[in-house]
Amino acid sequence: MKRLVLYVMQKTLVFIGSVLLLSVVVFYVSRLAPGDPLVSYYGDRAEKMTVEERAWAEEKLGLNDPIHVQYVRWLEGALRGDFGISYKYKTGVLEVIRGRAGNTLILGGTGFFIIFAFALLLGIVCAWFEDRLPDRILCRIGTVSSCIPEFWLALVLILVFAVTLRVLPSSGAYSVGKSGDFGDRARHLILPVSVVVLGHLWYYAYMIRNKLLEEVRAEYVLLARSKGLGKRQVLFRHCMRNILPSYFSIMAISVPHILGGTYIIETVFSYPGLGTLSYESARYHDYNLLMVLSILSGIIVIVCSMAAQAVNEQLDPRMRQGLEAEADE
Repeated sequence: MKRLVLYVMQKTLVFIGSVLLLSVVVFYVSRLAPGDPLVSYYGDRAEKMTVEERAWAEEKLGLNDPIHVQYVRWLEGALRGDFGISYKYKTGVLEVIRGRAGNTLILGGTGFFIIFAFALLLGIVCAWFEDRLPDRILCRIGTVSSCIPEFWLALVLILVFAVTLRVLPSSGAYSVGKSGDFGDRARHLILPVSVVVLGHLWYYAYMIRNKLLEEVRAEYVLLARSKGLGKRQVLFRHCMRNILPSYFSIMAISVPHILGGTYIIETVFSYPGLGTLSYESARYHDYNLLMVLSILSGIIVIVCSMAAQAVNEQLDPRMRQGLEAEADE
C-alpha cells in the first residue's frame, strides 16, 4: 500500500511539474512572438488607434505589465477556474472550447478506433503471410500511403469527391440547420476520417506486424510447434497474447500523434473543432484561448504517456518486477 501511495504521489508531482513548465513556455513564447493582439480584440479599429487609445486598450486587457506579472495574474485566475475571455470571440475561453470539443472528439475518436481495428487486422494478415504475395502487396501499398502528406491527400479528396463528383461535402461538420441530423454529420465525416485513417493506419499496422513477427521467431514458438500445435493456435493463443502490452501501449501513446493529424485535417476541411480553433488563436494572438488549448493538448500528451507506462507495468510482469526491484533498492 505504501509503495502504491508513493507511486501515485510521484506521478502526480511529475504531472503537475510538466503542466506548469508547459504553461510558462507557452505563455512567454506566445507573448514574445511578433503580432498585435489588439487586432484580435478590436479588429481593424486597432490600426487606427492613437497612442493614448492603444495604451488604454492594453491596460484594459492587462497587456501593459511585464510578462512575468501577466503570467502570475493568469496563473492565479487559472487556479480559481478563470481562464479569461477569448479576444476574438469576446466570451469565456472554456465556453468557446466547449462548443468545439465535441466535434474533435467525434472526428478523432472515430478515426482512432478505425485505425487500430484495421491496424491489428492488417498486422495479423501480414504476419500470417510473411514474405508472401499478400504481405508484399500490403507493405508496398502501406509504405506509399504513409508517405503522402495529409494536407495534400485532403486537397486531392476534396477535388475528386467534392468538386468533380459532388457526392460529398468539402467542409464543415454539418449542413446549415442540420446539426442534429446523424446522416448529414456522417457524410461530412467521410472525407476527414478517411484522411486521418490513411495518414496513420499503416504506421501502426507495421508496428503490430513487426511485434507479431518477433514473437513468431521466439524460442517458445519453436517449442510449441514441436509439440504439435498448429500455426493458427500459436499465433492467436500465444503470440497475440504476448503483444497485448505493446498493442495497448501503442494505442495510448498514439493519441497525441493522431490528435495532431486531426488538427491539421480540421484546418484543411474548415471543420469546426479544436484544431481550427488552435490555428485561429495562434493566428490572431488570442492569448487566453491559445494558452488553454496548448495546455489541454499538453495534458493529453502527458496523460497518454503515463497511461502507456502504467499499462506496460500492469500487463508485462518483467517490467513490473524491474520496478519493484528498483523500489526495494
